[in-house]
Amino acid sequence: MKRRRGAAARRARPLLLLPVQAAALIAVGRLVTGPAAHHWPLAAEDRAPRALAEHRGAPVLTVASQWLSTLGSTQVVVGLTITAVLALLRLPRVALRREALFLGVAVAAQSAVFVTVTAFVERPRPDVPRLDAAPPTSSFPSGHVGASLALYGGLAVIAALRLRGPWRRAAMTALLLIPAAVGLARVFRGMHYPSDIAGGLLNGAATLLIAAAALLPGRGCAPARPHLPAQTAAGPRGGRTVLIVRHPYGCPDELAERLRAVLAGHGHAHREQRWIRTTAERPAGALAEELAGRRPALVVACGGDGTQRACAEVLAGTGIPLVVVPCGTGNLLARNLDLPLDPVAALDACLAGESHPIDVGRVRGDGLPPTRFTVMVGAGFDAAMVKDTSPRLKSRLGWAAYVLSALRHLRDPSVRLTIRVDGVRPRRRRARMVVIGNVGILQGGLPLLPGARPDSGRLDVVLFDPRGPAGWLAAAAHLVLRLPRRHPPAPAGARTEAGGALEYFTATRVDIRCASPQPRELDGDPVADGTRLTAWIEPGALRVQLPRTAAVREPDEEERHGNGPTRTAAPRRAR
Repeated sequence: MKRRRGAAARRARPLLLLPVQAAALIAVGRLVTGPAAHHWPLAAEDRAPRALAEHRGAPVLTVASQWLSTLGSTQVVVGLTITAVLALLRLPRVALRREALFLGVAVAAQSAVFVTVTAFVERPRPDVPRLDAAPPTSSFPSGHVGASLALYGGLAVIAALRLRGPWRRAAMTALLLIPAAVGLARVFRGMHYPSDIAGGLLNGAATLLIAAAALLPGRGCAPARPHLPAQTAAGPRGGRTVLIVRHPYGCPDELAERLRAVLAGHGHAHREQRWIRTTAERPAGALAEELAGRRPALVVACGGDGTQRACAEVLAGTGIPLVVVPCGTGNLLARNLDLPLDPVAALDACLAGESHPIDVGRVRGDGLPPTRFTVMVGAGFDAAMVKDTSPRLKSRLGWAAYVLSALRHLRDPSVRLTIRVDGVRPRRRRARMVVIGNVGILQGGLPLLPGARPDSGRLDVVLFDPRGPAGWLAAAAHLVLRLPRRHPPAPAGARTEAGGALEYFTATRVDIRCASPQPRELDGDPVADGTRLTAWIEPGALRVQLPRTAAVREPDEEERHGNGPTRTAAPRRAR
């Protein structure tokens, strides 16, 4: 019981960011009403409510704005939230308790942040005839817009996670359009400036992000894993010795004892278990030395992506299965293999499963000797985010700590680079970030490389270069709208998405040359800054132990129409 409460407390840690959100909005509000008020564009934004007030002659617009404004009112938002929460709890087939809690917390937290901000920021309403009675709160931020985004945006998130078929995207789009329409209606009715609407959207979006990180960890985001051909059946293989590589902080003593019992329950007696501790200097511990003297049945890696990568470096090409036990912050390899994120559950499921081959990537560069990776290697924005994330904050907030680090690098400049794919003529580009991936799903199910698969025999590459706020929003919208889907392998060649903010490539070998040294990361661990990265694929080099699948899944709608994998002889593959 204590362990369950402790796990729940750790998952709820992102909610501690709500005071930070309130403080940030207060700072923005003070800036909007203070030093920035007399500078463009804030100095000219009163033209918007004036211009709209001059076009109130059409009764249909006035009535429509009244209905839209009502959708964001306190009474309607509270009533619809209670109705939606009760409906989610009383669904006939399965009660969506986490989704219900997420929606209720998001709406309540947004309201609390809004009240806190208006206590410290005082801004009068626009000096135009108003169609509604002005509430006593400050004009900044818009409470109607923030509340509507928390409610309807929260419902859109639930729709993205739970709905399937053609109605999913239509429902998400309709729900996400409501807060924007409410904001336009509030300006039309003379209640807010455009910057008030932006503040409300920021409040609602930040609240949704924090609530989702705390209450929706990995729910419905990992795609279903198809059946793969297994090499051998479950149970001890070859020798009966099992080597367990353990990160001492990710896998503390109490957890290690529970894992030891699971191994024993699957036929690996305590005397057959040999435990290896990792160190900062030796992330795989003495695994290489142990393998020189014996061939174990399994190697179990208890740690984060860095520990998994270090073990894969040693095991690639040996045929010895690796058991991935997620004990880190990101656990991206486990997420992309659709493993349980609870370490004990993951070990139990994998030991009852079968081993399958997956690819590993290999990379080298200036100051970076040839090194294998299982997840991703990157340069630029993502590496700077990883490098500057506080270890202390990461231990308290989990992967949500990366969000705070990312905010500090949003205005980092792009860099000139060349990319050479499979030996063809180099292409010249500018980008804030380049990521080369063996898999493509990030925390929260975000599909950065939507077509990447760990057994496709190729690498997926993305260049990320959003131009201004519109570019960031286009890229974010593109990725979020693809959240719960299974994606076929990416087509060969280059393609752009989100108005050019994202450019994708697939290849077996990729060469990147940057004009200036950039931060670089390898499976979530920072490495030395540099200008060059050369990566290539080692197909099927690593065997991993995965939970047994009951049957081959049915092809999805895209595959039925010929948009799925083009290799007719290839088995259905894991994501």
